[in-house]
Amino acid sequence: MPAQLISGRDIAATIREEIRERVAALKESAGRVPGLATVLVGDDPASQLYVGMKKKAALAAGIHSQQIQLPGDTPQDELLGVVHGLNANPEIHGILVQLPLPDHIDEQAVLVAVDPAKDVDGFHPVNVGKLSTGALDVLAPCTPWGVVQMLLRTGNDPSGKHVVVVGRSNIVGRPMASLLLRRGRGGDATVTVAHSRTPDLPRVTREADILIVAVGRPDTVTADMVKPGAVVIDVGTNRVDAPDTERGYRVVGDVDFEAVKEVAGWITPVPGGVGPMTIAMLLSNTVDAFTASLDRD
Repeated sequence: MPAQLISGRDIAATIREEIRERVAALKESAGRVPGLATVLVGDDPASQLYVGMKKKAALAAGIHSQQIQLPGDTPQDELLGVVHGLNANPEIHGILVQLPLPDHIDEQAVLVAVDPAKDVDGFHPVNVGKLSTGALDVLAPCTPWGVVQMLLRTGNDPSGKHVVVVGRSNIVGRPMASLLLRRGRGGDATVTVAHSRTPDLPRVTREADILIVAVGRPDTVTADMVKPGAVVIDVGTNRVDAPDTERGYRVVGDVDFEAVKEVAGWITPVPGGVGPMTIAMLLSNTVDAFTASLDRD
C-alpha cells in the first residue's frame, strides 16, 4: 500500500488559522498585535517573492507587517543601523533579514545584530545555544520547527523513535537534531545525524523509524534506503530540467518520491510538503516573541 501523504499545505493552513485566532485574542486582551519586520537588500526576484509571501501571510493573520527594502549597494553600517532601529521599535516583535545578502555584507554580523528576543528566524547564536542545550523557551529555526509540527499533527510523535537526519546544515540539520533531542513533546527521540562523509549511508537510513532528508540534491534517498513503514520527511527543494513543461523545469525534493512512497508508511510531497510550514512557523515565532515581550513589560 502506498504511503500516506503528509500535506504541509493543509497543516500550515490549520496553524495559520490558529495564529489568526491567537492574534485576535491578544488584540482583545492586550490592545496590541504582534509586529513583524522584514528587511530585503537588493532586488533578487526570489527574495522579493519570499518577502512578499511572508508579508501577505502576516497581514492575513492580523499581524502588523513592516517591509523595508534597501538598494543592493547599501553599506553594511547602514543595514546595521536599520536593524538596531527595529530592535528599539516597541511595535516590532520579530525581525527577519532576508538571506542571502550582497557579497559586501557580512551576513553573520547582521544576524548577530538582531535582538535575540526578536530573532524569529532562530539564527542568532544565543538562540542556537539555547536550543542546543535543550531549552524550551527558545525561538527555533522555522523549517525544522515546522517538521516537528508535521510529525506531531499526523500522530507520528518522535518520542522513543530512532530518527535519522541526513544533512548537517545550520539551517535545518543541526537544529533539527537539537529539537528532536529535547525533553518533552516533539522530542525524546534517539537521533542519528548522517552526512556526505557517512560510510554506508543506506545502512544508516534503513535503521530510521523517521527519516528526515535535507541535503539539497535530487534523488539522494532511494527506495532501498528506507525501512518499510518509515516516516519520510523530504526537506529538499531542487529544480531539475523538464523541457516538456511550460517553465522548462520542475521542483523535486531530495527523495525519489515515486519509488519511496511504495515503501514508506508516511511521506511528504515536494512541493506542498515542508515548504508551506516555514512561513507558518515564522508567524508562530512572531506571536511567541510578542507574548514573551508582554511578560517582560
